[in-house]
Amino acid sequence: MQIKKYLAPTLKEATHQMKTELGLEAIILGTRVIEGEKRFNMKKMYEITVGVDQPVRINKSAAQNLDYNSNFNSELEKLSNKIYGKDQKQNISSEKINQPERQQQIDKKIEKQLKEITYTLEMHEVHKSIIKSLIHHLTNTTASIEDTNFENYLLSSMATMIPTTELKINKNKTTTIALVGPTGVGKTTCIAKLAVISKIIHKLKVGLISIDTYRLGAIDQLRIFSEISDIEMAIAYEPEDMPKLIKKFKGKDLIFIDTVGRNQKAKENLESIHKYLSAAQVDKTILVVNTATSMRTLNDVVEKFKAVKYSSVIFSKVDEAVAYGNIMNVAVIHKVPVMFLSNGQVIPDDIVSVDPSFLANLVYSGKLYK
Repeated sequence: MQIKKYLAPTLKEATHQMKTELGLEAIILGTRVIEGEKRFNMKKMYEITVGVDQPVRINKSAAQNLDYNSNFNSELEKLSNKIYGKDQKQNISSEKINQPERQQQIDKKIEKQLKEITYTLEMHEVHKSIIKSLIHHLTNTTASIEDTNFENYLLSSMATMIPTTELKINKNKTTTIALVGPTGVGKTTCIAKLAVISKIIHKLKVGLISIDTYRLGAIDQLRIFSEISDIEMAIAYEPEDMPKLIKKFKGKDLIFIDTVGRNQKAKENLESIHKYLSAAQVDKTILVVNTATSMRTLNDVVEKFKAVKYSSVIFSKVDEAVAYGNIMNVAVIHKVPVMFLSNGQVIPDDIVSVDPSFLANLVYSGKLYK
Protein backbone atom coordinates (compact mmCIF):
# COMPACT_ATOMS: atom_id res chain seq x y z
CA MET A 1 0.00 0.00 0.00
CA GLN A 2 1.20 3.45 -0.87
CA ILE A 3 0.95 6.01 1.99
CA LYS A 4 0.75 9.75 1.34
CA LYS A 5 -0.05 12.88 3.35
CA TYR A 6 -1.83 16.03 2.18
CA LEU A 7 -1.74 19.38 3.99
CA ALA A 8 -4.14 22.26 3.25
CA PRO A 9 -5.85 25.24 4.99
CA THR A 10 -9.15 23.33 4.90
CA LEU A 11 -10.12 19.67 5.05
CA LYS A 12 -12.01 20.08 1.80
CA GLU A 13 -8.91 21.30 -0.03
CA ALA A 14 -6.78 18.50 1.36
CA THR A 15 -9.36 15.91 0.27
CA HIS A 16 -9.55 17.52 -3.15
CA GLN A 17 -5.77 17.21 -3.55
CA MET A 18 -5.99 13.52 -2.62
CA LYS A 19 -8.79 12.75 -5.08
CA THR A 20 -7.09 14.68 -7.87
CA GLU A 21 -3.84 12.74 -7.50
CA LEU A 22 -4.96 9.29 -6.36
CA GLY A 23 -8.57 8.98 -7.50
CA LEU A 24 -11.53 7.34 -5.79
CA GLU A 25 -9.56 4.24 -4.75
CA ALA A 26 -7.63 6.21 -2.09
CA ILE A 27 -8.54 5.51 1.53
CA ILE A 28 -8.24 8.13 4.31
CA LEU A 29 -6.33 6.51 7.15
CA GLY A 30 -6.26 9.46 9.54
CA THR A 31 -6.83 13.19 9.96
CA ARG A 32 -5.42 15.80 12.30
CA VAL A 33 -5.41 19.52 12.86
CA ILE A 34 -2.10 21.36 13.08
CA GLU A 35 -2.42 24.55 15.08
CA GLY A 36 -0.36 27.43 13.70
CA GLU A 37 2.06 29.44 15.81
CA LYS A 38 0.36 32.74 16.63
CA ARG A 39 3.67 34.51 17.14
CA PHE A 40 4.59 33.74 13.51
CA ASN A 41 1.10 34.58 12.34
CA MET A 42 0.65 31.02 11.05
CA LYS A 43 -2.85 29.71 10.44
CA LYS A 44 -4.38 26.35 11.40
CA MET A 45 -3.82 23.54 8.79
CA TYR A 46 -5.54 20.22 8.14
CA GLU A 47 -3.49 17.07 7.42
CA ILE A 48 -4.92 13.83 6.04
CA THR A 49 -3.03 10.52 5.81
CA VAL A 50 -4.06 8.47 2.75
CA GLY A 51 -3.44 4.91 1.63
CA VAL A 52 -3.89 3.39 -1.87
CA ASP A 53 -3.19 -0.20 -3.00
CA GLN A 54 -1.66 0.71 -6.36
CA PRO A 55 -0.56 3.95 -7.87
CA VAL A 56 -3.25 5.08 -10.25
CA ARG A 57 -2.70 7.50 -13.10
CA ILE A 58 -5.58 9.80 -13.74
CA ASN A 59 -6.12 12.76 -15.97
CA LYS A 60 -5.97 15.86 -13.74
CA SER A 61 -8.59 17.81 -15.68
CA ALA A 62 -10.99 14.90 -15.34
CA ALA A 63 -10.19 14.59 -11.64
CA GLN A 64 -11.29 18.14 -11.04
CA ASN A 65 -14.79 17.12 -12.05
CA LEU A 66 -15.00 14.17 -9.65
CA ASP A 67 -17.79 14.21 -7.15
CA TYR A 68 -16.08 13.98 -3.77
CA ASN A 69 -18.76 15.67 -1.66
CA SER A 70 -20.10 12.50 -0.03
CA ASN A 71 -16.63 11.32 1.09
CA PHE A 72 -15.73 14.82 2.18
CA ASN A 73 -18.81 15.10 4.37
CA SER A 74 -18.21 11.76 6.03
CA GLU A 75 -14.57 12.63 6.70
CA LEU A 76 -15.54 16.05 8.00
CA GLU A 77 -17.91 14.38 10.44
CA LYS A 78 -15.13 12.03 11.60
CA LEU A 79 -12.77 14.97 12.05
CA SER A 80 -15.38 16.93 14.03
CA ASN A 81 -15.87 13.96 16.33
CA LYS A 82 -12.12 13.69 16.86
CA ILE A 83 -11.70 17.41 17.59
CA TYR A 84 -14.71 17.97 19.84
CA GLY A 85 -15.23 14.49 21.25
CA LYS A 86 -18.98 14.59 20.54
CA ASP A 87 -21.37 13.97 17.70
CA GLN A 88 -22.21 17.29 16.05
CA LYS A 89 -25.44 15.95 14.61
CA GLN A 90 -26.51 14.99 18.08
CA ASN A 91 -25.79 18.54 19.30
CA ILE A 92 -27.80 20.11 16.50
CA SER A 93 -30.66 17.71 17.12
CA SER A 94 -30.45 18.39 20.86
CA GLU A 95 -30.59 22.14 20.26
CA LYS A 96 -33.70 21.71 18.13
CA ILE A 97 -35.32 19.67 20.87
CA ASN A 98 -34.30 22.12 23.61
CA GLN A 99 -35.57 25.18 21.73
CA PRO A 100 -39.25 24.56 22.54
CA GLU A 101 -38.28 23.71 26.11
CA ARG A 102 -36.48 27.03 26.49
CA GLN A 103 -39.48 28.87 25.06
CA GLN A 104 -41.73 27.05 27.51
CA GLN A 105 -39.48 28.16 30.38
CA ILE A 106 -39.66 31.78 29.17
CA ASP A 107 -43.45 31.57 28.80
CA LYS A 108 -43.81 30.13 32.31
CA LYS A 109 -41.64 32.90 33.75
CA ILE A 110 -43.69 35.59 32.02
CA GLU A 111 -46.91 33.93 33.13
CA LYS A 112 -45.65 33.91 36.71
CA GLN A 113 -44.75 37.61 36.53
CA LEU A 114 -48.17 38.50 35.12
CA LYS A 115 -49.88 36.54 37.91
CA GLU A 116 -47.79 38.36 40.53
CA ILE A 117 -48.66 41.72 38.98
CA THR A 118 -52.36 40.83 38.87
CA TYR A 119 -52.30 39.76 42.52
CA THR A 120 -50.51 42.96 43.61
CA LEU A 121 -52.94 45.21 41.73
CA GLU A 122 -55.92 43.32 43.16
CA MET A 123 -54.55 43.63 46.69
CA HIS A 124 -54.18 47.38 46.16
CA GLU A 125 -57.82 47.55 45.01
CA VAL A 126 -57.26 48.52 41.39
CA HIS A 127 -60.45 47.95 39.40
CA LYS A 128 -60.68 44.68 37.46
CA SER A 129 -61.23 46.44 34.13
CA ILE A 130 -57.99 48.40 34.56
CA ILE A 131 -56.06 45.27 35.57
CA LYS A 132 -57.41 43.44 32.53
CA SER A 133 -56.34 46.30 30.25
CA LEU A 134 -52.82 46.40 31.75
CA ILE A 135 -52.31 42.63 31.56
CA HIS A 136 -53.59 42.58 27.98
CA HIS A 137 -51.14 45.32 27.06
CA LEU A 138 -48.23 43.57 28.79
CA THR A 139 -49.09 40.21 27.19
CA ASN A 140 -49.00 41.75 23.72
CA THR A 141 -45.59 43.32 24.30
CA THR A 142 -43.74 40.65 26.33
CA ALA A 143 -41.53 39.77 23.35
CA SER A 144 -39.91 43.22 23.48
CA ILE A 145 -39.64 43.49 27.28
CA GLU A 146 -36.55 42.31 29.15
CA ASP A 147 -37.07 40.58 32.49
CA THR A 148 -35.32 43.38 34.37
CA ASN A 149 -37.57 46.02 32.82
CA PHE A 150 -40.89 44.24 33.34
CA GLU A 151 -41.96 46.24 36.40
CA ASN A 152 -40.72 49.52 34.93
CA TYR A 153 -42.76 48.88 31.80
CA LEU A 154 -45.82 48.16 33.94
CA LEU A 155 -45.40 51.43 35.88
CA SER A 156 -44.94 53.32 32.63
CA SER A 157 -48.14 51.75 31.26
CA MET A 158 -50.02 52.68 34.42
CA ALA A 159 -48.72 56.25 34.27
CA THR A 160 -49.94 56.72 30.71
CA MET A 161 -53.46 55.84 31.88
CA ILE A 162 -53.66 58.26 34.83
CA PRO A 163 -54.62 61.88 34.04
CA THR A 164 -53.24 64.63 36.29
CA THR A 165 -53.32 68.43 36.23
CA GLU A 166 -51.65 71.43 37.89
CA LEU A 167 -53.09 74.47 39.62
CA LYS A 168 -52.23 77.30 37.25
CA ILE A 169 -52.83 80.88 38.29
CA ASN A 170 -53.12 83.85 35.95
CA LYS A 171 -51.52 86.76 37.81
CA ASN A 172 -53.08 89.26 35.40
CA LYS A 173 -56.56 88.60 36.83
CA THR A 174 -58.21 87.34 40.00
CA THR A 175 -58.66 83.57 39.93
CA THR A 176 -61.51 82.04 41.92
CA ILE A 177 -61.29 78.41 43.03
CA ALA A 178 -64.05 76.50 44.79
CA LEU A 179 -63.65 73.20 46.63
CA VAL A 180 -66.70 70.93 46.75
CA GLY A 181 -67.39 67.48 48.13
CA PRO A 182 -69.25 65.36 50.71
CA THR A 183 -69.31 66.18 54.42
CA GLY A 184 -66.16 65.45 56.38
CA VAL A 185 -63.71 64.95 53.51
CA GLY A 186 -61.49 67.85 54.62
CA LYS A 187 -62.32 70.66 52.21
CA THR A 188 -61.64 73.44 54.75
CA THR A 189 -58.27 71.92 55.70
CA CYS A 190 -57.31 71.62 52.03
CA ILE A 191 -58.22 75.26 51.46
CA ALA A 192 -56.11 76.32 54.45
CA LYS A 193 -53.10 74.42 53.09
CA LEU A 194 -53.45 75.82 49.58
CA ALA A 195 -54.03 79.36 50.86
CA VAL A 196 -50.87 79.35 52.98
CA ILE A 197 -48.77 77.85 50.19
CA SER A 198 -50.10 80.46 47.76
CA LYS A 199 -49.35 83.31 50.14
CA ILE A 200 -46.02 82.28 51.63
CA ILE A 201 -44.35 80.33 48.84
CA HIS A 202 -45.85 81.91 45.72
CA LYS A 203 -46.23 85.41 47.23
CA LEU A 204 -49.83 85.74 46.04
CA LYS A 205 -52.54 87.92 47.53
CA VAL A 206 -55.19 85.53 48.82
CA GLY A 207 -58.80 85.92 49.95
CA LEU A 208 -61.23 83.42 51.52
CA ILE A 209 -64.99 83.15 51.11
CA SER A 210 -67.09 80.66 53.07
CA ILE A 211 -70.60 79.60 52.14
CA ASP A 212 -70.62 76.87 54.80
CA THR A 213 -73.16 78.49 57.10
CA TYR A 214 -74.93 75.23 57.86
CA ARG A 215 -72.28 73.20 59.65
CA LEU A 216 -71.78 74.04 63.32
CA GLY A 217 -68.40 75.65 63.91
CA ALA A 218 -67.40 75.72 60.22
CA ILE A 219 -67.25 79.52 60.04
CA ASP A 220 -65.27 79.71 63.30
CA GLN A 221 -62.74 77.16 62.00
CA LEU A 222 -62.00 79.20 58.88
CA ARG A 223 -62.08 82.52 60.76
CA ILE A 224 -59.45 81.33 63.26
CA PHE A 225 -57.25 80.19 60.38
CA SER A 226 -57.64 83.53 58.57
CA GLU A 227 -56.62 85.46 61.69
CA ILE A 228 -53.55 83.29 62.29
CA SER A 229 -52.42 83.39 58.66
CA ASP A 230 -53.43 87.03 58.13
CA ILE A 231 -55.59 86.13 55.12
CA GLU A 232 -58.76 88.17 54.63
CA MET A 233 -62.04 86.27 54.89
CA ALA A 234 -65.71 86.93 54.04
CA ILE A 235 -68.98 85.01 54.44
CA ALA A 236 -71.76 84.57 51.87
CA TYR A 237 -75.17 83.73 53.33
CA GLU A 238 -77.01 83.78 50.00
CA PRO A 239 -75.98 83.29 46.35
CA GLU A 240 -76.76 86.98 45.83
CA ASP A 241 -73.89 87.85 48.20
CA MET A 242 -71.26 86.32 45.95
CA PRO A 243 -70.82 89.04 43.27
CA LYS A 244 -70.20 91.82 45.81
CA LEU A 245 -67.72 89.68 47.77
CA ILE A 246 -65.82 88.82 44.60
CA LYS A 247 -65.76 92.54 43.81
CA LYS A 248 -64.50 93.24 47.32
CA PHE A 249 -61.54 90.91 46.69
CA LYS A 250 -60.80 92.19 43.17
CA GLY A 251 -57.30 93.20 44.25
CA LYS A 252 -56.46 89.60 45.18
CA ASP A 253 -54.60 87.18 42.94
CA LEU A 254 -56.50 84.20 44.27
CA ILE A 255 -59.84 83.62 46.01
CA PHE A 256 -60.68 80.27 47.62
CA ILE A 257 -64.35 79.43 48.18
CA ASP A 258 -65.14 76.94 50.94
CA THR A 259 -68.47 75.21 50.27
CA VAL A 260 -70.74 73.29 52.58
CA GLY A 261 -70.36 69.52 52.61
CA ARG A 262 -73.33 67.90 50.97
CA ASN A 263 -74.76 64.41 50.65
CA GLN A 264 -74.48 63.57 46.97
CA LYS A 265 -77.87 61.86 47.13
CA ALA A 266 -79.65 65.14 47.91
CA LYS A 267 -80.00 66.74 44.48
CA GLU A 268 -81.44 70.00 45.85
CA ASN A 269 -78.35 70.52 48.04
CA LEU A 270 -76.04 70.19 45.06
CA GLU A 271 -78.20 72.62 43.12
CA SER A 272 -77.86 75.11 45.97
CA ILE A 273 -74.05 74.92 45.81
CA HIS A 274 -74.20 75.35 42.05
CA LYS A 275 -76.18 78.59 42.48
CA TYR A 276 -73.48 80.08 44.73
CA LEU A 277 -70.67 79.09 42.34
CA SER A 278 -72.55 80.34 39.28
CA ALA A 279 -73.14 83.70 40.99
CA ALA A 280 -69.42 83.91 41.78
CA GLN A 281 -68.47 82.87 38.22
CA VAL A 282 -65.72 80.60 39.57
CA ASP A 283 -62.77 79.78 37.33
CA LYS A 284 -62.05 76.32 38.75
CA THR A 285 -64.10 73.89 40.80
CA ILE A 286 -62.26 71.00 42.44
CA LEU A 287 -63.90 67.91 43.92
CA VAL A 288 -62.45 66.68 47.23
CA VAL A 289 -62.96 62.99 48.11
CA ASN A 290 -61.76 60.75 50.92
CA THR A 291 -59.21 58.20 49.61
CA ALA A 292 -60.38 55.57 52.11
CA THR A 293 -63.97 55.67 50.84
CA SER A 294 -65.26 52.51 49.12
CA MET A 295 -65.17 52.51 45.34
CA ARG A 296 -68.92 52.06 45.14
CA THR A 297 -69.49 55.24 47.16
CA LEU A 298 -66.79 57.12 45.25
CA ASN A 299 -68.49 56.25 41.96
CA ASP A 300 -71.71 57.75 43.28
CA VAL A 301 -69.99 60.89 44.61
CA VAL A 302 -68.06 61.48 41.39
CA GLU A 303 -71.18 61.09 39.27
CA LYS A 304 -73.59 63.12 41.41
CA PHE A 305 -71.21 66.04 41.98
CA LYS A 306 -70.92 66.56 38.24
CA ALA A 307 -73.93 68.81 38.82
CA VAL A 308 -71.52 71.48 40.15
CA LYS A 309 -69.22 71.12 37.12
CA TYR A 310 -65.89 70.27 38.77
CA SER A 311 -62.85 69.75 36.51
CA SER A 312 -60.34 67.95 38.75
CA VAL A 313 -60.09 66.05 42.03
CA ILE A 314 -58.15 66.20 45.30
CA PHE A 315 -57.79 62.97 47.28
CA SER A 316 -57.81 63.74 51.00
CA LYS A 317 -56.85 61.59 54.01
CA VAL A 318 -54.42 59.57 51.93
CA ASP A 319 -52.52 58.72 55.12
CA GLU A 320 -55.62 56.94 56.47
CA ALA A 321 -56.12 54.65 53.47
CA VAL A 322 -54.78 51.07 53.41
CA ALA A 323 -54.69 50.90 49.59
CA TYR A 324 -54.52 53.49 46.81
CA GLY A 325 -56.13 51.73 43.87
CA ASN A 326 -59.20 53.98 44.13
CA ILE A 327 -57.08 56.97 43.12
CA MET A 328 -56.35 55.30 39.79
CA ASN A 329 -59.89 53.94 39.51
CA VAL A 330 -61.51 57.36 39.77
CA ALA A 331 -58.98 59.06 37.49
CA VAL A 332 -59.11 56.40 34.77
CA ILE A 333 -62.74 55.22 34.84
CA HIS A 334 -64.27 58.69 35.25
CA LYS A 335 -61.51 60.48 33.28
CA VAL A 336 -60.97 63.02 36.08
CA PRO A 337 -57.45 64.50 36.40
CA VAL A 338 -55.90 64.37 39.88
CA MET A 339 -54.51 67.68 41.16
CA PHE A 340 -53.40 67.10 44.77
CA LEU A 341 -53.10 64.49 47.49
CA SER A 342 -53.80 65.64 51.05
CA ASN A 343 -52.07 63.34 53.49
CA GLY A 344 -52.46 64.75 57.01
CA GLN A 345 -53.58 67.66 59.19
CA VAL A 346 -50.37 69.72 59.18
CA ILE A 347 -50.78 73.09 57.43
CA PRO A 348 -49.35 73.64 54.85
CA ASP A 349 -47.00 70.63 54.68
CA ASP A 350 -49.44 67.77 54.22
CA ILE A 351 -50.50 68.35 50.64
CA VAL A 352 -48.60 67.39 47.50
CA SER A 353 -49.07 68.02 43.80
CA VAL A 354 -48.83 64.87 41.70
CA ASP A 355 -47.82 63.56 38.31
CA PRO A 356 -48.74 60.25 36.59
CA SER A 357 -45.46 58.50 37.51
CA PHE A 358 -45.84 59.43 41.18
CA LEU A 359 -49.38 58.05 41.28
CA ALA A 360 -48.45 54.86 39.38
CA ASN A 361 -45.71 54.13 41.94
CA LEU A 362 -48.05 54.96 44.83
CA VAL A 363 -50.81 52.67 43.58
CA TYR A 364 -48.52 49.72 42.72
CA SER A 365 -46.20 49.91 45.73
CA GLY A 366 -48.96 50.68 48.22
CA LYS A 367 -46.55 53.00 50.01
CA LEU A 368 -47.02 56.74 50.36
CA TYR A 369 -43.39 57.19 51.35
CA LYS A 370 -40.51 55.03 50.10
